[in-house]
Amino acid sequence: MKSITLIVILAILCYPVKGFSTDDCKKDISDPRGKMTPWEKGAWETGQYRNAFLEAGYKQEDIDAKLAKAYFDVFEGPDRVYFKVGDSMAYVSDLKNHDARTEGLSYGMMIAVQLNKKDVFDRIWRWSKKYLQHQGGPRDGYFAWSINPETLKRNAEGTASDGELYFITALLFASNRWGNDAGVNYYGEARRILDAMWSKDGSEGINNILNVEHKQISFVPESERYHLTDPSYHLPAFFEIWAEYANDGHEQFYRDCADTSRAFLHRACRSETGLNPDITDYKGNPPGEFARHDIFRFDSWRVPMNIAMDYSWYAKDKEWQKDYATRIQNFLFCRGIDTFEDQFNLDGTLPEWILPAGGYRTLRHSLGLVATSAAASIMGTQAKSWKFVDALWNARLEPYKDGYFDPYYDGLLYVFSLMHLSGNYKIIKPETGR
Repeated sequence: MKSITLIVILAILCYPVKGFSTDDCKKDISDPRGKMTPWEKGAWETGQYRNAFLEAGYKQEDIDAKLAKAYFDVFEGPDRVYFKVGDSMAYVSDLKNHDARTEGLSYGMMIAVQLNKKDVFDRIWRWSKKYLQHQGGPRDGYFAWSINPETLKRNAEGTASDGELYFITALLFASNRWGNDAGVNYYGEARRILDAMWSKDGSEGINNILNVEHKQISFVPESERYHLTDPSYHLPAFFEIWAEYANDGHEQFYRDCADTSRAFLHRACRSETGLNPDITDYKGNPPGEFARHDIFRFDSWRVPMNIAMDYSWYAKDKEWQKDYATRIQNFLFCRGIDTFEDQFNLDGTLPEWILPAGGYRTLRHSLGLVATSAAASIMGTQAKSWKFVDALWNARLEPYKDGYFDPYYDGLLYVFSLMHLSGNYKIIKPETGR
């Protein structure tokens, strides 16, 4: 009986049911590397990018090899999600959902421009433009968000706003890195999307991707869902890039969007745990019609990485961002640095209903969240933050014990986070791009 009682007590401690209040594990730990110290200025000002892996004690040649292997696994290896089509095109596929979506296509382009892989970038762009970009009609210039890459039948005609956000930013970076005279007019393509975006006022049910009233990115620009946003779509750093390089006359609006996104994230990320819902209104509150998205789930994993990017590039909200890193890393550390789950109620308890993925309905210690929570260490002020860096270093992109494997979402977030922590996710300026 004593052993059974002990097991029950341990279960309660490990799986709190009344909220997040495990004060002891929120205390910092001892580490020979001392407390992590975030940089106080952003790369836009300094031109410098932090290599947290090197600071953690890993060798540069090993860091380079780890990033190269991750890229190989996702883009070239036997479990790749990047597939060439003919001599000039390629797509990125969410294998578990049997589609290609603007999320992954635009992520692939961002990784390609960051790592100076022009052929990969151009191939993905040509395929995306040919098969997903609307040419004419009320959605002109926007992209259908999902397609079956084998039949080329679109699964939806509507737009997921984060795809356009990444497409535009990646194209602006490509223009800065490679110019516009080597096969693709990258700047012209970015402006094509932006100009189309500004031509839409809702009169045909299609709106600006950026809600002009609230100065925030919409969940979708369709009128029936235009009152919603997704916290993981809020990338203040990208809006700063648009303000610098779009040159379309909306520079101040984009800067306002960056500042508004920072303020929005304060509201959306819950005070004690740092967790955020998947979908909210523009105040950061979950909407009633999406009750099952009042949860920290797959989309939400991206938020720590996005906030870390904004800190790394601009450091304009650094005090709140450092505090956020402490809160969310404390919460996950209390769940177990090698065991924390991937879906939570906002108070830190586990959800009764688990959102399935790839035919599996289970909580797991997902590589995607391991990766993005490690990226938050760029803002870390605790010795504990080193443990998240170490956890990502030791993680592997491989099948889980139950057979589930996601080289698409886990894999792309893994590559992104390795890029962030090795100093390889950068603002590409014209003078440094070539």
